[in-house]
Amino acid sequence: MRTSRRWMTALLPALLAPATAAAVEPLDRFSFSIGTYLTRFDTQLRADGERGRGTEVDLRRDFGLDDETRIAFAGLTWRPFDRHEFGVGYFADSVEADRRLQRDIVFEDKVYEAASTVHARYDLDSIEAYYVWWAFSEDTWALGPRVGLTWYQVDFGLKATLQMDGTPASGELEEHYKGDLPAPTIGAGWRWTPARDWRVSADAGWLSTEVNGIDADIGYGRVGLEWHPRPRFGVLLDYSRFQIDASTRRRDFTGHLRMHNSGLRLGLVFRH
Repeated sequence: MRTSRRWMTALLPALLAPATAAAVEPLDRFSFSIGTYLTRFDTQLRADGERGRGTEVDLRRDFGLDDETRIAFAGLTWRPFDRHEFGVGYFADSVEADRRLQRDIVFEDKVYEAASTVHARYDLDSIEAYYVWWAFSEDTWALGPRVGLTWYQVDFGLKATLQMDGTPASGELEEHYKGDLPAPTIGAGWRWTPARDWRVSADAGWLSTEVNGIDADIGYGRVGLEWHPRPRFGVLLDYSRFQIDASTRRRDFTGHLRMHNSGLRLGLVFRH
């Protein structure tokens, strides 16, 4: 987060200095973006065990994990040929909290009793890669099919710290899950330059798939606005939403994950 703020502070004078701005085009040959992501996570999780089905839990309601955070993001696009564009993006989030349980929770065959206190931690890394073939590319707009893959690395830990009577809990009630969750989508990308220094962009995708023991419905959407007062620098503001509803049957984890991630991104763009 501090790194993204330093970048934005350093580049802001270059954006505001007077200069003749070149007209922005729908597509860049190369671009790099960095900024702040005001995000909201809505996550439900169920961890089954060998003896039966686990409890469906909400990470905010049941464990007190903050679902609204401000984190840093970075993105890169490259168009080596006129109609072929590749892009990558990354962000990470980490939250933890202590909570007195309001109900019994079964997590991988272990029972965490109501009125006991637990410590929960949730780490999420998101690595996105995509490809767009700009089938239609005109002077002020471009449109084409888009294939994307977001790779989520999920790390969730749950540990009982106090028993119902307030005495310290034994170390036996502790569980930890760490795994990868691939989320592919197929859709379209669109770019439009309605005025000299402005560009509008949108991407959307969806896929229902079963791969590597994961049966999932995945959706993605993003709409953004860019202002480019300088030939090589600009400001971006966009809103994105990603959702995945997945049932897993893998050796390291069997259960269900429902995750919705949405929020606003504000950042700086270097383009060529």
